[in-house]
Amino acid sequence: MRAVVMYGAGDVRVEERPDPRIRRPTDAIVRVVLSSVCGSDLWPYATMPASGQGKPMGHEFLGVVEEVGSRTAGLKAGDLVVTPFTFSDNTCDFCRKDLHTSCRSVGLYGLNGIDGGQGEAVRVPLAGGTLVKLPVGEDSPLLPSLLTLSDVLTTGYHGAVTARVAPGDSVTVIGDGAVGLCAVIAAARLGAERIVLMGRHASRTDLGLAFGATDVVAERGEEGVARIRELTGGDGTDKVIEAVGSRQALETALDVVTDGGVVSRLGVPRYEEGPVGRAMVLRNVTLTGGASPARAYIERLMPDILDGKIEPGRVFDRTTSLDEVPDGYRAMSTREALKVLVRP
Repeated sequence: MRAVVMYGAGDVRVEERPDPRIRRPTDAIVRVVLSSVCGSDLWPYATMPASGQGKPMGHEFLGVVEEVGSRTAGLKAGDLVVTPFTFSDNTCDFCRKDLHTSCRSVGLYGLNGIDGGQGEAVRVPLAGGTLVKLPVGEDSPLLPSLLTLSDVLTTGYHGAVTARVAPGDSVTVIGDGAVGLCAVIAAARLGAERIVLMGRHASRTDLGLAFGATDVVAERGEEGVARIRELTGGDGTDKVIEAVGSRQALETALDVVTDGGVVSRLGVPRYEEGPVGRAMVLRNVTLTGGASPARAYIERLMPDILDGKIEPGRVFDRTTSLDEVPDGYRAMSTREALKVLVRP
């Protein structure tokens, strides 16, 4: 089969790899129908040391089950399924607490001999606990939106849930990438009255307004903080969802949240220390967030997509074939594209 492999920063190739096969009775083989490039894929694209072996890429995909192992319950060949970005057994004590990213058997695509999602097919371990069947056909126009259940929509929703967004709240979302835009969808879904989106790219913030943002703040740093304080009568917002991962974004989040408010971090941190000392404690600010247990949210959010209440698939603004994926990485890295959809 053909699949995307990264050999170092900026070095993305499409090459022939062995076809996946059942290795354990809990495996399934999935033929990929749609996959995508994630913002987190851009970190190794910018920083990965050169390697002669390379790493299979991609953790967001949906497709058709072609074969199942003898102990893979609830799935059969022909099922259209979506995967969360990690695989898990969905039965352990952490999974039962909706913390699938801490599953005692958790694993990641593209590591330890597991295929990446940016390819023609994937061996999915723990398939019965991981894969979720989709009640639509392979030709459904809803597939791009359903694909976002794999990561970006469920991650944005995790930010809103951990921030404890409630009806009537004011919320700031920092970052106009796909996750930030999906956090806007989630905050609106949970009843936020005011949603301020911080971003500098008009095409993206316009989409954020369509998703439910009430205000856009393009300024950064002190100017951005001042603008949000101005919009909120000096107090800041009740909740903040930080979807960037930089130290500056965290500082902004803490500066724009009101006393007693909540900051949820979704962006993978590019720092080890932050301004979380005495001043924050005195303000009774809660700092939370983390990796989304996407499997816990898929069935909760899917009905809104099926009913047309939300259209998260609009975050895909470029579609490529498998052979064009290297250029898709380049386009996302240079911000020519928001999020790339891949049709193998």
